[in-house]
Amino acid sequence: MNLSQTMAVSGRSAGSAHSGSIAPIRLMHLITDLDVGGAEIMLAKLVGMMDPRRFSTSIVSMLPLGPIANELTAQSFTVQSLGMSRGIPDLRGLLRLVRLLRKGRIEVLQTWLYHADLLGLVAARLARVPRLAWNLRCSDMEFSRYSRLSAALPRLLAHISGSPDVVLVNSEAGLRVHERLGYHPRRWEVVPNGFDTERFRPDLAAAGRLRGELGWLSESFIIALPARFDPMKGHAIFLAAARRFAAEHQDARFVLVGRDVESANAPLRALVEGTGHAEKIALLGERHDMPAILAGVDIVTLSSSFGEGFPNVLGEAMACAVPVVSTAVGDAAQIVGSTGVVVPARDATAMAGAWSRLYELGREGRAAIGAGARQRIIASYALPAVVARYEKIYDELAKAQDQDGLAVTASPL
Repeated sequence: MNLSQTMAVSGRSAGSAHSGSIAPIRLMHLITDLDVGGAEIMLAKLVGMMDPRRFSTSIVSMLPLGPIANELTAQSFTVQSLGMSRGIPDLRGLLRLVRLLRKGRIEVLQTWLYHADLLGLVAARLARVPRLAWNLRCSDMEFSRYSRLSAALPRLLAHISGSPDVVLVNSEAGLRVHERLGYHPRRWEVVPNGFDTERFRPDLAAAGRLRGELGWLSESFIIALPARFDPMKGHAIFLAAARRFAAEHQDARFVLVGRDVESANAPLRALVEGTGHAEKIALLGERHDMPAILAGVDIVTLSSSFGEGFPNVLGEAMACAVPVVSTAVGDAAQIVGSTGVVVPARDATAMAGAWSRLYELGREGRAAIGAGARQRIIASYALPAVVARYEKIYDELAKAQDQDGLAVTASPL
């Protein structure tokens, strides 16, 4: 694929000026892909709320465009793909990115996830982009479960982590893990994920709709696992807990939602059948009505075993006033506080026990916990406040460029 084949969708490549004659900051976000995932969702929420008078924003995906690109183009953003392939180094992709950076006269390049961090650093140097920010989204990944390249990349990045102007991270756990890896940035910034509490909100009718869709009785007690099928997400642990819980609660039902969470997935189907309660488990695949699904269940669970930084699913469920049970990964305990239950990772017995405690509280008891959870998200993780943090950082980077007048500020590779 040559540059002319790079996919560009209609968009806002230059925002209007603000405060008289001051031009908006030319900002580009580079991300590995735009499939449905925590980083991708947060990127879409961020740019959708940023002030277009202050920031002229474009988005570039290393891989072909995924579903999140549709949300971005619907908001009139410029969204482009470098046309790269997963796991295959591509010099052409680098050159395409350099050309886009030069053509857009980008002032601040924000990269998301490890592969984009590396590619963005090299391209920013070649295109003489004044300011570069990395964005780390995970914590203690078990890289032995992934490719050799993915395993080696964080340690390589640690060696050159003094090059970007700032390294953002969405969790305190992620910061600590990367410090142990040897990251030594000029500046750390911890900015948590933010949540749209108008989109994710209580919906009293959602429970009936979901049970009707699945053909389940109105009295069914539904526990949800919203997670793509991935080694880090702990589907085996969740289903082992489901087997224990269903054996003691006849009204128990389970909903699994996410990419590759469907009956055609043979390894997952085997796990489901191994519970002995397959008729009580619904595999819904990837859905685009997550607020309705989350608001319609009794408990939302995060069963991840490793790797999480700031899990979006916790904040989304809490914003819907639904109690959560989470494994102790990333910043989960800090997010949940006293408005849910946190259990050790990889402990199916503890997870089933936490579900039982919430079950025994009854509907009113769970409603009280859920109401407290929603207030916690509004008070500490509302999207406008998080977006303001990002805007302030980008403003500071642009002002520093104006003050020192340097064309290239990144330290040598």
